[in-house]
Amino acid sequence: MASTTTCTRFTDEYQLFEELGKGAFSVVRRCMKIPTGQEYAAKIINTKKLSARDHQKLEREARICRLLKHPNIVRLHDSISEEGFHYLVFDLVTGGELFEDIVAREYYSEADASHCIQQILESVNHCHLNGIVHRDLKPENLLLASKSKGAAVKLADFGLAIEVQGDQQAWFGVILYILLVGYPPFWDEDQHRLYQQIKAGAYDFPSPEWDTVTPEAKDLINKMLTINPAKRITASEALKHPWICQRSTVASMMHRQETVDCLKKFNARRKLKGAILTTMLATRNFSAAKSLLKKPDGVKESTESSNTTIEDEDVKARKQEIIKVTEQLIEAINNGDFEAYTKICDPGLTAFEPEALGNLVEGMDFHRFYFELSKSNKPIHTIILNPHVHLVGDDAACIAYIRLTQYMDGSGMPKTMQSEETRVWHRRDGKWQNVHFHRSGSPTVPIN
Repeated sequence: MASTTTCTRFTDEYQLFEELGKGAFSVVRRCMKIPTGQEYAAKIINTKKLSARDHQKLEREARICRLLKHPNIVRLHDSISEEGFHYLVFDLVTGGELFEDIVAREYYSEADASHCIQQILESVNHCHLNGIVHRDLKPENLLLASKSKGAAVKLADFGLAIEVQGDQQAWFGVILYILLVGYPPFWDEDQHRLYQQIKAGAYDFPSPEWDTVTPEAKDLINKMLTINPAKRITASEALKHPWICQRSTVASMMHRQETVDCLKKFNARRKLKGAILTTMLATRNFSAAKSLLKKPDGVKESTESSNTTIEDEDVKARKQEIIKVTEQLIEAINNGDFEAYTKICDPGLTAFEPEALGNLVEGMDFHRFYFELSKSNKPIHTIILNPHVHLVGDDAACIAYIRLTQYMDGSGMPKTMQSEETRVWHRRDGKWQNVHFHRSGSPTVPIN
């Protein structure tokens, strides 16, 4: 039973191990309760950095988590407060994200999607019955209890959850839509247009990928994505829908390879966005702190227009610097110079690229292998088209561009490959290093 304690130190009862995740004001680490040997995940919040409002949010999260006890919800077992820190002790879930598990499966069908959404519905229904709205249903918060086949889906992270009164509708047709075809119903690079799509409920079931989805599945999505809340299906009602409760006779058992392939790309895109946002937030926090340290008391920053031209020239120069270091990195790739490549890249470089089949690659071993493989297919010429640089503070940047590579195939014929690439750069000790990149399109290494 979860309890709040202020008189007992966390370290008296628990032993801490490796880090599992990190947030702006918290870190999650594996821990073990010393008397029982039972393992848990401890969310450790640095309360010294929290505002009064943040303290209220923390108390609300602990209060909500104590209330929710369900096999499809990550359960809170303990809540311990001590000087400077607060510890929330949760179930240790080791199966990773549901969406990542699906793309690793050899077989995935509409019936599997039905089983997944049923468990999510069960968790959401339990929340609603207890007057709780999660408010942050997304792939990152849908976890698996373990690596075992058939492990339970667990809803996690109630940091944005609130207590409400009255009936609640099921607005998670987006999750079901993605589970069936691998991409979301609403999609636009422009945030304003995306919000307009969502507000208007502007989605459809395009051919050919939706042709093989049963009418019952589409019917449930329509009921979940109804704009009018009064007409939208509730979680309790959704659990009684034929596509859920009569799965064995209604949902298709056909393997959905196209869904798996699309879901790999979807996972890659959201991981890339996460990496960029993390870099942006970290840099903004660092830059803000640095500005506070540098700025003398009582000195106001100049807002005169005379600085604009100097600022613009500085920005242009810094953007050119990112383009130049990107060109140097690609030159190292073209020359097969792995040593030069490693000097430009962070040792913990992460990447999504076609050769990795949608998986996140970390470190340099994968890249060493492809440097060796490409020795027999050295490019003749490489061009970077339409480079677009986004500066994030003083020490981080993101560049997106199209890369055209010309090479000779095994029969001596000239060939051209095209790929779309995004690279995240971070400056450390005055030197730019590539910390993450995402590539789509043709593989880097031509296969003859």
